Amino acid sequence: MLIDLLDFAKRYTAAWCSQDSASVAACYAPNGSLRINDDPPAVGRNAIAEAAQGFMTAFPDLQVVMDDIHAQGGRAVYHWTLTGANTGPGGTGQRVRISGFEVWRIGADGLIAESQGRFDRAEYQRQLERGVEKS
Repeated sequence: MLIDLLDFAKRYTAAWCSQDSASVAACYAPNGSLRINDDPPAVGRNAIAEAAQGFMTAFPDLQVVMDDIHAQGGRAVYHWTLTGANTGPGGTGQRVRISGFEVWRIGADGLIAESQGRFDRAEYQRQLERGVEKS
């Protein structure tokens, strides 16, 4: 199945901004996986929704912006920037702005079969503690 990659990426971005983790998981195949950095992958829609919900709970004002999407060697590469204040339960109250990317393998059903996400965890932790540096 050929998908419109830009349209799909826009829907994925909107799902992340919706505060509805099930809408993020719906972008994945039923047995799809999401791996963030070197953490164990979240496999299946329930686990993916749980991973997304973790960010949505930590950042009630979470916004994700799509910076770029392109095909590369049979995969899609989705670049994003996340912003929000860490005001969820136990949060630091600090604002963060972190960019990263996901490398997707799209399945025959037009959904994400596998996503490998990356972002700078050390910078993320620094911002959780001290906030976004003013430029």
